[in-house]
Amino acid sequence: MNTVSKQLFDRAVVRIPGGVNSPVRAFGSIGSTPRFITKADKTRMWDEDGNEYIDFIGSWGPMILGHNFPPVREAVVQAAQNGLSYGAATRAEVEMAELICGMVPSVEMVRMVNSGTEAVMSAIRAARGYTRRDKIIKFNGCYHGHSDGLLVRAGSGVMTAGVPDSLGVPADYTKNTLTAEYNNLDSVRARFDECGSDIAAVVVEPVGANMGTVLPAEGFLQGLRDICDRNGAVLIFDEVITGFRLAPDGAQGYFGVTPDLTTFGKIIGAGMPVGAYGGRREIMEMVSPVGAVYQAGTLSGNPVAMAAGLAQIGYLNEHRELYQQLNETGDWFYGEIENTVREAGLPYQVNHIGSLGSLFFTGEPVTDYESAKTSDTKAYAAYCNFMMDHGIYIAPAQFEAMFLSMMHTREELTQTLSVMREYFLG
Repeated sequence: MNTVSKQLFDRAVVRIPGGVNSPVRAFGSIGSTPRFITKADKTRMWDEDGNEYIDFIGSWGPMILGHNFPPVREAVVQAAQNGLSYGAATRAEVEMAELICGMVPSVEMVRMVNSGTEAVMSAIRAARGYTRRDKIIKFNGCYHGHSDGLLVRAGSGVMTAGVPDSLGVPADYTKNTLTAEYNNLDSVRARFDECGSDIAAVVVEPVGANMGTVLPAEGFLQGLRDICDRNGAVLIFDEVITGFRLAPDGAQGYFGVTPDLTTFGKIIGAGMPVGAYGGRREIMEMVSPVGAVYQAGTLSGNPVAMAAGLAQIGYLNEHRELYQQLNETGDWFYGEIENTVREAGLPYQVNHIGSLGSLFFTGEPVTDYESAKTSDTKAYAAYCNFMMDHGIYIAPAQFEAMFLSMMHTREELTQTLSVMREYFLG
């Protein structure tokens, strides 16, 4: 029993909507209450009741080097000793921009923001300013943050809650958001046939990671590149999840497809609240104070967040061989999960790419939003609660991914697989 966590949750619901500050932290969809975490180190987390977990969320992706990575911790402490925030330019911002542009060839200029939501919202505004067009295309099941124009058939917590859109978003805010089916180029072409001259941008998660893990079909991303080129539209890769995770240059490097703009999330701050968007110079120079596309953030480029990001991304840049090791570990681990469910005689689907993966409780191959929704969320809830009760911390929702870090050991992964086998095979 998680007595202290339950007591804290009972207090939280009185003052915080739903008792959580982000819906992805809610445990309602699995019929439970959140574990309140007190500390984390490497691959482990501990809750208020003293329970220890092997963590497969990693702060929803950014802890690719594990929790409390010593170079990151030391960089944060040193930066904090000099002050927490200045609201002024710093050397760290310049070095961070240079590092990102040096690692991701498509990014010639970059602007720091405070979240992935801000990054995507701002990238779309830049694309609209550059093209002088209003409409955008997004894909059903892809989540790009909670800005008004993007909460249309979104994934992530919206999908778990069974709410396809959101109250409080005026219809006029979404009238310029067109939707298409992920992995279906014909649906994209149809949108361009209808109103191509009005479409400013196509925004896509190159790997769908907010409806569970959904891989792009062969030729899908390149097809988007070709369609945008033919129609003068901007291609935006939302790499809030995949950036600096699949490869040093993200999904675009992994798949060899170059977007015009890219968005990044908390991984560039080693888990601290930060984001960024960047891309072709002629588009980014539309952004104020150089151009007429206004976007601001008083505390963007926070010195402590930049110090954490420089330590993490700099380490990844210097040790690029770690990506091959991590991706090979992912291939083995997710392969063993698939072997387990097959041995149990279950038709469940295991989708993965490198360190990112999902176990879908459905017999139907998961290639898009509609097929993801065939998952048995009640079956997932029972599985998730069992795993949690046995010290394995996974997402309390079918439609969120698992994340491996470079700190997960073969012993820890084998222990996790043993718990899975106990659940599925008894």
